[in-house]
Amino acid sequence: MIKLFDPRRKLNFKWMMYLKMYSTSEPMQDISDLTKQACKVMMYCPKLALDTALDQTGIRVSSDLVENVLERFENAGMLAYRFFEWAGKQRNYSHSIRAYHAMIGSLAKIRQYQIMWDLVNDMRKKGMLNVETFCIIMRKYTRAKKIDEALYTFNVMEKYDIPPNLASFNGLLSALCKSKNVRKAQEIFDSMKGRFVPDSKTYSILIEGWGKAPNLPKARQVFREMVDVGCNPDVVTYGIMVDVLCKAGRVDEAVEVVKDMDANGCRPTSFVYSVLVHTYGVENRIEDAIDTFLEMERKGIKADVVVYNALIGAFCKVNRFKNVDRVLNDMECRGVAPNSRTYNVIISSLIGRGQTDEAFRAFRRMIESCEPDSDTYTMMIKMFCQRDELDMALKIWSYMRKKRFVPSMHTFSVLINGCCEKANVTKACVLLEEMIEKGIRPSGVTFGRLRQLLIKEGREDVLKFLQEKTNLLVKEPLFD
Repeated sequence: MIKLFDPRRKLNFKWMMYLKMYSTSEPMQDISDLTKQACKVMMYCPKLALDTALDQTGIRVSSDLVENVLERFENAGMLAYRFFEWAGKQRNYSHSIRAYHAMIGSLAKIRQYQIMWDLVNDMRKKGMLNVETFCIIMRKYTRAKKIDEALYTFNVMEKYDIPPNLASFNGLLSALCKSKNVRKAQEIFDSMKGRFVPDSKTYSILIEGWGKAPNLPKARQVFREMVDVGCNPDVVTYGIMVDVLCKAGRVDEAVEVVKDMDANGCRPTSFVYSVLVHTYGVENRIEDAIDTFLEMERKGIKADVVVYNALIGAFCKVNRFKNVDRVLNDMECRGVAPNSRTYNVIISSLIGRGQTDEAFRAFRRMIESCEPDSDTYTMMIKMFCQRDELDMALKIWSYMRKKRFVPSMHTFSVLINGCCEKANVTKACVLLEEMIEKGIRPSGVTFGRLRQLLIKEGREDVLKFLQEKTNLLVKEPLFD
C-alpha cells in the first residue's frame, strides 16, 4: 500500500515516551489529569496500537473520565468510538447514560447511523433508554436533512418500550424547527395536539420556528392561539417573541412586549435585554444599545456574559474598539469571565475590517483568559492563509494540537485549502489522511481541490490511496 508519509516510527517513539512518563501503578485521583493523560495518548498514538497504549497507562476508568474524553473528541467520532469500546471492556466499569448519549451524538455527526442504532439496542438491553436518547437522534437526523428518519425515530419509540410523551413531542417539533422545517412541525402539531396537550414550551418552539422562517404573521398567530387556549406565556415565550420581533426589524414593538412582561408580573431576563442590545447594535443604534444596557442594570438585573457579548458586538459594529476594551475591563471588575463567544465576536469584527494584526493580538489576549473553540481556530487559520502566511497558520494548528483540541471538519478544510493554495500538496495530503484517521469525512469541495492538484502533479497513486481510505471510512468505519 502506498504511504503518503511515514510518521508512525516517530509517533511510536513519542507515545512510548508518553506511556513511560504517565504510566503508574497508583491510580491518579484528579479527573482533569486523567483526562489529559488519556487525550494525549489518543492524539499521538497510532490507532492500531490505541488499545494497548491506553492499557499501559494504568488509567482507572470512571464515568467522569469517559464522559470528559468523549466530550473532548466529539469532532472525531470514530476515534471517540475506539476509546468508548476500550473503556467498555475495563473491569468494574459500565457506560453511563451520558456516555452513551455523547457517543450517539458524535457518531450521528459523522453519519455513522448503523453503529449509532447498535448503541441504542445496547442501551435497550441494559434498560438505559429514555426519551432524551430519541430526542438526540431526532436532532441529529434533522440537522443532516433526514426528515423521514427523524419521524421514524419518533414513531419507533413505542417498539423500544419508551412511550412517546409531551417531552418527545416537543423534541421532535424542536428538531424540525431548528432545521428550518417549521411547516412540517406545524403540520405535525396540528395533527397531534389532541394526543399531547401542548404546554408553553410547545408553543414557544413553534413561535421561534416561524420567527426563523421568517414568518412574523404565523408567529403572532401561534402566540395568539396559545393565549386563547389558556396557556400563559412564560419568560421563555416572551423572550422568544422579543427575539422574533427584533429579527423582523420590529425592535420598537419588541420593547412594548418587554413592557407587557413587566405588567403581567413576568420579570424580563438578561437574555431579553441581550436581544434588544444586539438588535440595536445591528441597526447601528449604539446609543439605544447603551441605554438599554443601563436600563437593565437600573432594574437590578445583573449583566451576564451573554448581554456583555451583545454590547461588545454593538461597539464592534460601529468600530468603537476602545469601548470594547472598557467593557472587557468592566467584566473583569464585576467578576464576569469572558467566553470564547466574547473573543470570537471581537476577532471576527477585526478580521472583517482588515485589522488582522489587532485580531491576532485579541487571540493572544484570549488564550490568557479562556479556551478558544473550533470557530476561533478556524478563523485564525483562515486569516493567516488569506494573508499568505501558511507558516503562521500551521503554528496556530500546532498550538491547537498542543492544547489537545480536536479540530472540526471546517478547521481541517480551511488549512487543507490553505496548503493547496500554496501548492503544498504533501502537507495537504498529510492533513487529509489525519482527518480520515480521526473518522472525519472530508467535504466534496476540499477533496475535489486536492484531487485536481494531485492529478496535475501526476500523483494518481496517492489520490487512489486517499480515495480508498475515504471510501473505507464511509463503508467500513471500524476497519483499516
